[in-house]
Amino acid sequence: MSEDGPRHRAIRSFVRREGRITEAQQRALEELLPRYGIDTGEAPLDFIALFGRDAPVHLEIGFGNGEALATMAAAHPQNNYLGIEVHRPGVGALLRRIDAEGLVNVRVACTDAKELLERRIPESSLSAVYVFFPDPWHKKRHHKRRLVQPEFVALLARKLRPGGLLHLATDWEDYAQHMLTVLAAAETFENTAQPGPFTARPEDRALTRFERRGQRLGHGVRDLVFRRARWGFVG
Repeated sequence: MSEDGPRHRAIRSFVRREGRITEAQQRALEELLPRYGIDTGEAPLDFIALFGRDAPVHLEIGFGNGEALATMAAAHPQNNYLGIEVHRPGVGALLRRIDAEGLVNVRVACTDAKELLERRIPESSLSAVYVFFPDPWHKKRHHKRRLVQPEFVALLARKLRPGGLLHLATDWEDYAQHMLTVLAAAETFENTAQPGPFTARPEDRALTRFERRGQRLGHGVRDLVFRRARWGFVG
């Protein structure tokens, strides 16, 4: 406890459920993360230096085992892709795929996305942000732990370039409505769906294992694609 009172503990949107990590994934973390990962410093990231070129930067938050991220990177080599994931087995799986497929336009961070965004992602530097199937925290008492909240959307607005895209997807109807409410209230974003409110699944969004599981359970998938407005105040 500090002299000014108890220290405020940030509400996290994830729990580190490490699970089993394979020998191949562990080896990828040891051998490939130094090559495809970001450094552990505190300085703002220099994307040109990080990727070795100047290209639009697309960020995926919570990439799981990297299916969607690797598919997008392979299909759009003109873009740079940065993926953030806290679970080491998934990071190891994506690193192996990056190396096997020679995806030179992907970099990986194994850390808390909010902290990286706040401390190291430059303002107005991202062309797109993807959040596919985040933990729905379906129990009402846990809703405060959902990633998509007004404060988080405001943070993304600062990091996205004007005209940049925010693409969310979930297979929980309640969370989809929550996302829609939060984004509709954000003056710095506008819905690209016509007539809306949800967007048809883009063909280049790969089916993830979470989505396939949701389909087996009969969950309807909702995609939301919002554009960072070219006008308006970003606080």
